[in-house]
Amino acid sequence: MKYVIGVDLGTSAVKTLLIAQDGTLKAEATREYPLYHEKAGWSEQDPEDWVTGTIGALKELIDLNGITGEDIEGLSFSGQMHGLVLLNDADRPVRRAILWNDTRTTEQCREISHTLGDKLLSVTRNPALEGFTLPKILWVKQNEPDIFAQATHFLLPKDYVRLRLTGTKHMDLSDAAGTLMLDIAGRSWSQEVIAAFEIPQSYCPPLVEAGAYVGTLTPEVSQATGLSTSTRIFAGGADNACGAIGAGILTPGLTLCSIGTSGVILTYEEDASADYAGKVHFFNHGQENAFYAMGVTLAAGYSLSWFRNAFAKGETFDAVLDGVGDIPAGSNGLLFTPYIVGERTPHADAKIRGSFIGIDGSHTRAHFARAVMEGITFSLNESIDIFRNAGKTIDTIISIGGGAKNPLWLQMQADIFRANVVALTNEQGPGLGAAMLAAVGSGWFPTLEACGKVFVKHDRVYHPNEAVSGQYEQLFRIYQQAYSQTAGLNHSLYAFRN
Repeated sequence: MKYVIGVDLGTSAVKTLLIAQDGTLKAEATREYPLYHEKAGWSEQDPEDWVTGTIGALKELIDLNGITGEDIEGLSFSGQMHGLVLLNDADRPVRRAILWNDTRTTEQCREISHTLGDKLLSVTRNPALEGFTLPKILWVKQNEPDIFAQATHFLLPKDYVRLRLTGTKHMDLSDAAGTLMLDIAGRSWSQEVIAAFEIPQSYCPPLVEAGAYVGTLTPEVSQATGLSTSTRIFAGGADNACGAIGAGILTPGLTLCSIGTSGVILTYEEDASADYAGKVHFFNHGQENAFYAMGVTLAAGYSLSWFRNAFAKGETFDAVLDGVGDIPAGSNGLLFTPYIVGERTPHADAKIRGSFIGIDGSHTRAHFARAVMEGITFSLNESIDIFRNAGKTIDTIISIGGGAKNPLWLQMQADIFRANVVALTNEQGPGLGAAMLAAVGSGWFPTLEACGKVFVKHDRVYHPNEAVSGQYEQLFRIYQQAYSQTAGLNHSLYAFRN
């Protein structure tokens, strides 16, 4: 039996998947690593922790599962987006990596928007937000000039790990799209953006497709992991792009709903002509010559975790949700906005905070729990509403993540989204997408779409209940008023937060 490996470099851990030729999961191994929050709004990691964790997880896959390195034909990556890894001329980091969820770069974002004006959206297809990479580069340049002077180039997180495993430097288009330096349609580094901020062209690594073959393991890594030096290594893609691949979002008409700590609504785009005026993100897909549009809810699953920890600490999620199915749609007039860490789509607002609206004496904990689930789903529906208002048809949604593990929530998604919602039997998220890139690169399948027909297995389909969907449509329009009605209050209260 031959296998491929998908390496998913996440924010809290690296997860490696061993996938057989029939798409079944043979084994997995995970290594966690620390986050550093030395100042408010800062979020950093040591790139060496990623390398150590990845090598350890790969070694575990080989050692504990009765296979040899020669059984592995290909390996590819999925990675957390946007993180800045500045390297010197010896290819070693000059400082810790600044991550996607670091918010120190508000001033740099304003500078980018002011300098580029309309060119920002026309070229990079995304507004300047703190999560992107270019603001991080400018922050280091302006605040740590001595460190910046040591740097000669930059990579994104998974690309640094791949560099350490293979000795070669590349960046794939789907991840480069999140730097705010890529000409999305032109599929090249934007000379206009780079020149505007006096960034040398040499700072930017060579661009490749996510499925591109980029080399083999070094002898040292081969010895440390047990993998063969003949194992073919493929570039890999951004976590959301690989999540889309792993969910089979590879053809027009398919949309992804992913509810993890944050939530994502992602829809496939055939070309770069779609124009959402910067209301949602627009990136290159991991599938060659394709794109995707994406909206983000910052506190999706996190809102439910917060609710449990605040009001039902120590209880299981099943216990927290007990009785929720007996509560009618709308939670008896109780509405929740999941802005507990700010919001991204459609309100890029770091100061907005969440609300329960409409509380009365009849509400029980089950009402509040259902309202949290509905509020998260309403927030995700904001992105679907943007897509539909732009003329896009959204009728089939693949649901993954925590929201796909609860049948009640899956039916709620179908009713609020007014679309058929499909659960998967073998959900492995971005790691499976990375493995699929390796499978296609290894010649197992001619295309990602063909691979998806084998690797991505659908389970139950949830159809919207017309009567309930009608109720939710009315409630959703009320929900959409909540941001403007509470923004002023929240912004005033922000000064009083510690």
